[in-house]
Amino acid sequence: MSEMFEQIFFGNPLLRWSIAGGILIALVVGTLIVRRLIVSRGRAFAQRTPTILDDAVIDAAAATKIGLLVMPFIALSANLLVLPQIVYAVLGTLATLSILFQVGIWGNVLIGSSVERYAERNIENNAANVVNMNAISFIARLVLYSILVLLALDNLPGIEVTALIASLGIGGIAVALALQNILSDLFASLSITLDKPFVLGDFIVVGEEMGTVEHIGLKTTRLRSISGEQLIFSNTDLLNSRVRNFKRMEERRVVFTVDVTYQTTPEQLRRIPEILKAVVEAQENVRFDRAHFARFTSFALTFEVVYVMLSAAFIPYMDAQQAMNLAIVDAFAAEEIAFAYQTHVQRQAG
Repeated sequence: MSEMFEQIFFGNPLLRWSIAGGILIALVVGTLIVRRLIVSRGRAFAQRTPTILDDAVIDAAAATKIGLLVMPFIALSANLLVLPQIVYAVLGTLATLSILFQVGIWGNVLIGSSVERYAERNIENNAANVVNMNAISFIARLVLYSILVLLALDNLPGIEVTALIASLGIGGIAVALALQNILSDLFASLSITLDKPFVLGDFIVVGEEMGTVEHIGLKTTRLRSISGEQLIFSNTDLLNSRVRNFKRMEERRVVFTVDVTYQTTPEQLRRIPEILKAVVEAQENVRFDRAHFARFTSFALTFEVVYVMLSAAFIPYMDAQQAMNLAIVDAFAAEEIAFAYQTHVQRQAG
C-alpha cells in the first residue's frame, strides 16, 4: 500500500495528490455545511429582528455559488504539490477571477435585498426615501461593478489598467455623445430622486395627462391614469414640463358661478349673496371666502362664489359641491329666483 502512494504522477507522489484532493473535498463540503447553517439558523434569527441588514446578509449567503469557489479551493490545495510556475500562475488568475465574480454576486444581492426590503416597509409612509434608495442602489452597483472589472483586468496578464483607463477617457467622450439621450434621462432620474418634485403614489398632472406615479425608473417614469391605462414619460421630457402635484395640496380653493335671469328683481339680487354664503357655510370642512354679483353677460346676471375646501381629497370636495348645488336649487325655488341659460335661436331667411 505504501509503495502505491509513493508512485509519482506528474512529478508528485500519489500521497500528495490524495492529501490535496482530500483538502479540496473538505473545503467544498465544509463550505456547503457553513452556507446551510448560516441560511437556516440565520434566517430564523433575522425574522425576529426589525433590521434590514441581517436579512440582506442571509440572502447574500444563500447566493454563494460553490462552483465559483471550487477554483480558489483548487489553487489552495495545489500549494501542496510541486507544479510548474505557469500552472500556479494560471490557477491564481482563475481563482482571483472566481472570487471577484462571487464578490459581485454577494454585493448585488446585498444591495438589491436591502433596497427591496426597505421598499416593502416604507413604500406607504416614506415613498420619497424609497425612490432615493433606488437611485443609491444603482450608484452602488455601478461603483461595485466598476471596481470589480478594474481588479479583474489588473489580474489578467498583459493588460495595463492605467493605460486602459487613459484610453477609455477619449473613448468615453464618443460613447457619451452616442448615448446622449439615455444619459440625459439618467441624470433627469437622479434629479427627480434628489429634488423630489413628486414621489411614488403622488397624483400629478403633466400637460393634458394625469395619473398616479407608479414607477420612477432610470429612463422613464410611469403613471397610472384615472381610466386605467399606463402613461409612460421620458424623465427628461417630464422635467421640462409643468408638473402639477395634487398629492401635496393641503387645501383646495374653489370658484364657481351662478347665473340668474335679467327678470330677477333688485330685492332678490341683494338677497342672493346672503343665500350663497349661508349655503357654503352650512357645509363641513369648508371656509367661506366671498360671494358677489360679479358681472353682466349677454344672457344672464352672474354671481361668483369662492370658498376653500379644508381637505385636498377630491371625493369630499365633490360631495360638498354637490350639496351646495342642491341647496342653491332649493333656496332659489323658495325665493322664486330663476336660473339663466343661454339659448340659440335660428332665424330663417325670407
